[in-house]
Amino acid sequence: MIGEWPVGLTLIAGGLLAALARGRVRDAVTIIAPLLALAQLAALAPGDYAQLHILGRTLVLMHVDRLSLLFGYVFAIAALLGAIYALQVDDAVQRVSAPVYAGFTVAAVFAGDMLSLFVFWELSAIASVLLIWARRNERSYRAGMRYIAVQLVSGMLLLAGALVHEASSGSIGFGYIGLAAPGGALLLAAFGIKASFPFLHNWLQDAYPEATEAGTVVLSSFTTKLGIYALARAFPGTELLIWVGATMTAFPIFYAVIENDLRRVLAYSMTNQLGFMVVGIGIGTNLALNGAVAHAFADIIFKSLLFMSMGAVLLRTGTVNGTSLGGLYKSMPWTTGFCIVGAASISAFPLFSAFVTKSMIMEAAVEQGHVGVWLVLLFASAGVFHHAGIKIPYFAFFGHDSGIRCKEAPGSMLVAMALAAALCVGIGVFPRTLYALLPWSVDYHPYTASHVLAQLQLLVFSALAFAVLMRTGIYPPELRAVNLDSDWVYRRLGPDLVAACTSALSRGLGTLGAAARGLSEGLLRWTLRWHGPRGLLARTQSTGAMALWISALLALYLVMYYA
Repeated sequence: MIGEWPVGLTLIAGGLLAALARGRVRDAVTIIAPLLALAQLAALAPGDYAQLHILGRTLVLMHVDRLSLLFGYVFAIAALLGAIYALQVDDAVQRVSAPVYAGFTVAAVFAGDMLSLFVFWELSAIASVLLIWARRNERSYRAGMRYIAVQLVSGMLLLAGALVHEASSGSIGFGYIGLAAPGGALLLAAFGIKASFPFLHNWLQDAYPEATEAGTVVLSSFTTKLGIYALARAFPGTELLIWVGATMTAFPIFYAVIENDLRRVLAYSMTNQLGFMVVGIGIGTNLALNGAVAHAFADIIFKSLLFMSMGAVLLRTGTVNGTSLGGLYKSMPWTTGFCIVGAASISAFPLFSAFVTKSMIMEAAVEQGHVGVWLVLLFASAGVFHHAGIKIPYFAFFGHDSGIRCKEAPGSMLVAMALAAALCVGIGVFPRTLYALLPWSVDYHPYTASHVLAQLQLLVFSALAFAVLMRTGIYPPELRAVNLDSDWVYRRLGPDLVAACTSALSRGLGTLGAAARGLSEGLLRWTLRWHGPRGLLARTQSTGAMALWISALLALYLVMYYA
């Protein structure tokens, strides 16, 4: 019976019940729902499935294997952490939409066919945008509109690709597809939007920093990782993804360094970390794929922790701009400590989570002879330590003393951060627990002397470089502005093009209208000349003149007839 009840429905039902509850009852419902989902996941086994027969089709609402189980576990954990973090939030929109969003995402992970995937894909996007609009200001409204537009385009590409694939193969089953398959390019584009591919990524940096404190934490866990899951299932071993992922790891570093909004820095950091996962999927070996999904698991936890710490800062100070913060370790020591744990995790310090996951991808790159890609990943690892490992805690909690004195984060926020921090350390110290959940069997040992020494050298020299740049004043200053990259196309160029086209169309219509008026006036004058009261055809003609005209016309007709 458990195997026939889709896990996502447990979270969705919890969210709908939370809409009817109030106060402590709502708190209990939002906590119990992910706990029940975790218990249900623990009872599932590969091969379990649930079907629905509708309109002559058989939809596989839940197909369980080790890949879907891994993502199901981490999504349920993320939903639990988000629910605990949001206990201090008295906003029904956030408290209801978060578990519903998580539920549709989990349902998409277990979907066994592309039609079911499409439905859950779109519903998760609709539920997630409410977390952006819940900020209730003009910036969040506009960012949410751009976000939902991009997400719906992703869904339309998914549906189109699924239909093309079905027309060719006769199946809508969701498994390996590959780029060469009919509809493969459309599906890759749909998944690439979710996974924040280059030039398709700016919805992330645009929308996430505009969400609420709790909303950003939830958003960071689901949408992009759903894209990673879809890529891992449908496009493992697609070589194009190696180069796409390598690009993703590198270019966000330059934007993150100059960004002033620390939550936007973390959003760029998300694209950077997603790039590692995409590289692993592109390489396609067991080690690389395990590294990609293991890093996705770890990233959800430590990125949630970092967004939690910045959300607490925003709640207490009203800003997350690096130029306005500093010295907060005096007022928020617990938040500072948890942020440092998240920073150490994303930077892949030994005994922290990314150390035992990211290294699997880099090791696989070397094994397959992708030395150039490995060098890019090495550069990206140093870069993420700069902008997420050092910049975030330094500018928020240390650096210059801004003089801000505030309360420590609320208790529910601290509990959620403590649990996330414990998971970050637990994964780093006991990696075999995570490795046992991975979809493919592989024998990997992260704590070798060479790996530990090489990683410590990278971190030490990166920290030294940051210190030298700061002391010499060479470090790029944070810009007090919204920094645009490829979103300039639709945020600046697009409106300018629309305005130019509208102006040209208006001028064209004006010219056409003037020509039409001139033509109509000329036609009116001609009509009046011939048919008006004084026109030639309106005059009274004599009988002789009429006879003459008739004779002339008859003669003309006879000439034309016999000629």
